[in-house]
Order: sequence, then structure tokens, then C-alpha cells
Amino acid sequence: MPVQDLSKWMHDHVFDTGNDAAERSTRVVMWITAAMMVVEIAAGWWFNSMALLADGWHMSSHAVAIGLSAMAYATARRYARDPRFAFGTWKIEILGGFASAVFLLGVAVMMVVGSVERIVSPQPIQYREAIVIAVLGLVVNVVCALILGKAHHHGHDPGHDHGHDHPHDHHHDLNLKSAYVHVIADAATSVLAIVALFGGWIYGWSWLDPVMGIVGAALVAVWAKRLIADTSKVLLDREMDHPVVDEIREVVETGSDAGDTRVTDLHVWRVGKQVYSCALTVVTRDAALTPEIVRKRLSVHEEIVHSTIEIHHCPEARTGPISATA
Repeated sequence: MPVQDLSKWMHDHVFDTGNDAAERSTRVVMWITAAMMVVEIAAGWWFNSMALLADGWHMSSHAVAIGLSAMAYATARRYARDPRFAFGTWKIEILGGFASAVFLLGVAVMMVVGSVERIVSPQPIQYREAIVIAVLGLVVNVVCALILGKAHHHGHDPGHDHGHDHPHDHHHDLNLKSAYVHVIADAATSVLAIVALFGGWIYGWSWLDPVMGIVGAALVAVWAKRLIADTSKVLLDREMDHPVVDEIREVVETGSDAGDTRVTDLHVWRVGKQVYSCALTVVTRDAALTPEIVRKRLSVHEEIVHSTIEIHHCPEARTGPISATA
């Protein structure tokens, strides 16, 4: 067969085009966060506020984690057409999100340790100055959240909505979500720090400062756990409970006479924010059924962008439907 005849069967493995707006936004937010981190840590140490120090160190981890998110975007883009990546580089972004979530969990532990130390050994706090810095930190967090929120809006592809009802499908950018969660966690701890500082300043509740540090740590840990679960699901290819799996079975099996065709082996995994790859084995009595026919049936679901199809014909099974375990 001449080489030119193979061209229609050849394709690249770039299944996700990336998110340029998210990459730019995470880079900007990283530098803003790093600058505010320095201010808060210095102010927390100077004014002797555990809540402010916790917020500052919390922000330091976010600067690193958001930097990882930005680096993940850049790396995925750089190696997008590298043939060594069998299904593209999109999962580099998910790996960045997972690393960010682990950082977030580590910060929660650090916040608890620091707060417990302050409960055991209370220190005087310069409330007025600390409140000013905490409010400034909150303003910075809100600005960063708006920047990342705008990137999410621009990064969403409305044209890729296929009209299928997937109530459990999450098309969001998990790498961007990890950066956003870091910023929101920062904002939450800033609010808690402000509440604690006002409580201590007005009512003399010095214990409220470290207690709010523990409350903030618990909140951060919950968000981190959720993000770890979301990213791990993609990294480990745990997609076989997704509605698209049943849709693949349905479209392949109902395309033939009842009982004539069965999908006996099926593997589905995500290769982009909204797209999937699948490998399936089909057992059929339909002698005319070919991989091309099956691929055409699958094409009604645009989110399936890559398929490997194996067909076994069994004309000797003349009566009764083919068992799904054939």
C-alpha cells in the first residue's frame, strides 16, 4: 500500500488544546501571592499574630502551589506534540493540581501545629496593625480570585457541550481549580484572622486568634481532600462509572438486531477536560459489522475522540442472544 494511502488513518494525539488564559492568570496570581506572602509573614512576626503568621505561611505554600500550576500549563503546552506521550500531555496539568492539593493539606497541618503552640504558650498581639495587614491580604485574595475566575470563564468551551445529560460530569479545569482553591482558602483564613484579631482587640479574647487558626486549618483540609479526590480520579483512570461508558455500550449494541452484538470488554479513560478515549471488544453474529461501522456509531458522541476496536464474529451461535460474558 502506498504511503499516501495511509494519510486518512493517521492523526495526532493532541486531545486538549490547553488553557492560555488560565496559564497567564496563574502566573500573574503567583507573583501577587508571593509579594503578599512576604508582607504578611513579616507583619505577623512583627505584630506577634498567630492568625496573621498562619495566613502568611499559608500564602507561601499557595505561591509555590500556584507556581506549580503555571509550570504544569507551560510543560503540557511545550510537550503537546511529543510522541512519547501516548495520549497527549493534558494529565501534566492534573498532576500539577494534585501536587497543589497535597501542598494545601500540608499547610493545614502546619496551621494546626502553630495554633496549638500559641494556645499552650500565648503571646501578646499588636491588634490594630495586624488587622490592617489582614484586611490588605483579604483584598489581594479577592483580586486574585477574580483574575482566576475570569480565566475559568474564558477557558470554558461552550461549543463543546454535546447536549448529553451528564449530571456527574465536571468539565472544569482541575489545574485552574487547584489554584483557585488555594486563593479561596487564603481569603477564608484572612477572614478568620480578621475576626480573631477584632475579638481579641475589643473583648480581650486572645485565645480566639489560635482557635481561628485551627478552624481555618480544618476548612483548608476539607478543600484539599476534595481536590485530591478529583485529581486522583483522573490520574488513576477511574472513569468506568461515568455515564459515557453506558452510552458507548448502548450505541454499539443497539445498532444491530437485538442480541446480535455485545460489548464484552470496555475500557474508558479521560484524555482531556471534556474528552475520552476507549478500547472495546465486540462479539457479534453480524458478519457485516466492521470497526469502521462501530466507529461511525460512536461518532454521535463527540466526546469520544479516540477508539480502539476489536471485533470477534461468531456465526456459529445461531440461536438466542449473545451473552455479555461471551
